[in-house]
Amino acid sequence: MSEVTDQMRRHSAAHLMARAVQNVFDDVQVDIGPATDEGFYYDFDLPHRLSPEDFPRIEAEIARLIALDEPFVRKVVSRAECAQMLAGQTYKLERLADIPEGEDISTYTVGDYVEMCRGPHVEHSKQIGVVKLRRVAGSYYRGDENNKMLQRIYGIIAKDQAEMDAILAREEEAKKRDHRRLGTELDLFHLDPEDPGQVFWHPRGWSIYVTLQDYMRRKLVKDGYQEVNTPALMPRSLWERSGHWAHYQQNMFITESEKRLFAVKPMNCPGALEIFKSRTRSYKDLPLRLAEFGHCARNEPSGTLHGIMRVRGFVQDDAHIICMEEQIEAEVAKFCHLLKDVYSDFGFDQNMKVRLSTMPEDHVGDEATWRKAEDALAKALVANGMDYAIQEGEGAFYGPKLEFKITDALDREWQCGTIQLDYQLPSAERLNAEYIGADGKKHHPVMLHRAVLGSLERFIGILIEHYAGAFPLWLAPEQIRILPISDKAAAYAQKVQAALAAAGYRVEIDSSAEKLGAKIRAATVAKVPYQVVVGPRDEAAEQISVRSRADGDLGAMKLDAFLARLSAETAATSRA
Repeated sequence: MSEVTDQMRRHSAAHLMARAVQNVFDDVQVDIGPATDEGFYYDFDLPHRLSPEDFPRIEAEIARLIALDEPFVRKVVSRAECAQMLAGQTYKLERLADIPEGEDISTYTVGDYVEMCRGPHVEHSKQIGVVKLRRVAGSYYRGDENNKMLQRIYGIIAKDQAEMDAILAREEEAKKRDHRRLGTELDLFHLDPEDPGQVFWHPRGWSIYVTLQDYMRRKLVKDGYQEVNTPALMPRSLWERSGHWAHYQQNMFITESEKRLFAVKPMNCPGALEIFKSRTRSYKDLPLRLAEFGHCARNEPSGTLHGIMRVRGFVQDDAHIICMEEQIEAEVAKFCHLLKDVYSDFGFDQNMKVRLSTMPEDHVGDEATWRKAEDALAKALVANGMDYAIQEGEGAFYGPKLEFKITDALDREWQCGTIQLDYQLPSAERLNAEYIGADGKKHHPVMLHRAVLGSLERFIGILIEHYAGAFPLWLAPEQIRILPISDKAAAYAQKVQAALAAAGYRVEIDSSAEKLGAKIRAATVAKVPYQVVVGPRDEAAEQISVRSRADGDLGAMKLDAFLARLSAETAATSRA
């Protein structure tokens, strides 16, 4: 028996769900039903309007079909035979017509249900496990809004009921941690439906944003980067030379001035090369590491936008390393060390998953150069003892890339870090960047595009959910809240605040008329790391009473002792 993967189980579950829907309802037309990274879905056309109320009936039928433990049988058939097998299924027959003449047609049959499918699948239906349906949504046939709207059912699988219960518990926890809900509750940001995909940062949210940027700046300076800034608006001529106009125009915001077309930059890379080209460069100047927190804009479809994790306006912790071929391996290794260092400071597991994305169909440059670039990235990973998997055809149009996935507190994977190897943009055919080599001749460098956090907006969304809004002390927008027990302690509260603020901490005073218990509850709901209670007795004793979000009531202490505790905690930034 071959190894049964989660992807095989998800794909097989999709087939059984389609079969179950046909068994439960009349006049069902089916379209496609692939596996996804998280589960699976299937698109249906039927008179009945599906809703979550239908899920128990469909799930019961899926469970019955799984219990039959029928085999998934593959068969290669002729076009005529396939058409006969799919008789009556309009969408399937249209998909069949898309297959070029002479190409083999693979089918899978389970019980009385047949699918035109490449596979692979499980051998028997019991290998699927347990299936749970999650939601139903609309989906245009072939993704074209001019076509009919189909009904799409999403589902997930688990090996057994215990694993399914754990998955559902994580989903409930994920709802509580949803960055959109916490962003509102903690007054971090808001999103305006009149301005989709743009983030309005409130003071508390912007504090996180700036702290994150400052943190990355310190890391970059230590790692030999120089920070630059390039225009947000660049002419069509530059985007044409870089290749973006031909390969990325549909995602660009375009405007006109004085009969010339300009585009708001969707990425920073052409600007970095323009800085490199601004003067004569020597091989002694390489590698040149140019970092930029550049604001980018991409015309993402409104239906794909998601809170602050998928937006139209964003800033990346972007950098471009311009170097010689023989420096590639060392620079990729240096980047990997930076990734691990940064992710550990946020409490992410260091067992990153790495993917090497190779040449896509829509690309620039010859295949030989692409293979050389792919081999260079692969060798760099091997030299650094890092395992990786191949993602065929998923590279950028100008070069292959490495993608690094981190795992959050809910065991969810997020792709954040990326490094792309680019022979194309610096070439004579594109932006024609040159340096003088040791031989005195002109050479074209290579360029590494890299980001550690990726979009700052998206990374903050990940952090909100990772920490459930309870940010570590160094990152929290409000680190300390002082709670005077009465107006008599107001002057002492201000004195304590001044001392803490002078030490560099973000501290506020709750000067409301609420009783102490209400003030403590408000600070707890706001997830403030430390609460400092002060009253006349504290002032007389020149001390403060401290409550920690993590450790509870710490009792009375001198201000110096509290400052020492804060200093130790902020120094250990990996404490999550």
